Amino acid sequence: MLEVVNLTKNYKKVKAVDQVNFYIEPGEIVGLLGPNGAGKSTTIAMLSTLIPPSSGDVLLQNENVNKNPRNLRNILGVVPQEIALYGDLTARENLEFFGSVHKMPKKQLKERIEVVLKQVGLENEHKKLVKHYSGGMKRRLNIGVALLHEPQYLIMDEPTVGIDPQSRNHILETVKKLNQEFKTAIIYTSHYMEEVEYLCNRIYIMDKGRIIASGTKEEIKSILSSEKMIVVKFDRHSNSLIQEITNQPLLSNLQVKESEISFTVAKDANLLPTLLNLCEKHNVVLNSFHIEEPTLEDVFLHLTGRALRR
Repeated sequence: MLEVVNLTKNYKKVKAVDQVNFYIEPGEIVGLLGPNGAGKSTTIAMLSTLIPPSSGDVLLQNENVNKNPRNLRNILGVVPQEIALYGDLTARENLEFFGSVHKMPKKQLKERIEVVLKQVGLENEHKKLVKHYSGGMKRRLNIGVALLHEPQYLIMDEPTVGIDPQSRNHILETVKKLNQEFKTAIIYTSHYMEEVEYLCNRIYIMDKGRIIASGTKEEIKSILSSEKMIVVKFDRHSNSLIQEITNQPLLSNLQVKESEISFTVAKDANLLPTLLNLCEKHNVVLNSFHIEEPTLEDVFLHLTGRALRR
């Protein structure tokens, strides 16, 4: 098991990470979520031994990683958010270089390169210079570099940012396959809730340097079990109507999209009569009114007071 215990990082007067605790078991996918500035990247940097913590421990099989980082580095792969490749080299040359950094034997490296190129769908593009790759191809090769030494644990920091849907789907399926077939344990960060829903067994939500919620998808969603999300569509947008709805004391987390609004209320609240009266008052037609099951993003907004920023 890979575990962080009371992990803390201070930069002068700023506490970027504050007493963070979480773990990942072999063979599971764990989501680490939070808005920009929540402390995710700093946590990942400490977990991967790139920077030392101000206090706290990273434990691998109950042994302190900070005292002997090589044991973790040998079994950990990291896919950084920023592309970390050499544009003037081909895909194969990039893999050869990074494999040599891991001090992999030449025969093993040659075999692994063929496997990895196929895993990330670049076996027919390996002779092309990386600077001529699309964004999605670069992202896939970025993953391939992290897979060369067959890591038991893999950290993926927003691996699908800014790419085409085809490459995104390929990456998601690759992650699933790595976990299901090779039992690779994965820590996955993303601002795309549907990816987290699809991939992750357990989820940690982080904000302002702290873990503010954790559990399975069902457990996280149950945080809003006492509330319900309502989505209402009108025949047209009306600022005066929206303002009156905003002033209603029972609702929270109001979101406005042209002639559609969504908000949360207590589970036993009945706002339909009030909405109908307000629509009549402002000469607006209520086209639809439906209750939605809470989503991960609803819970995130409820906990932090702000939506995930892409």
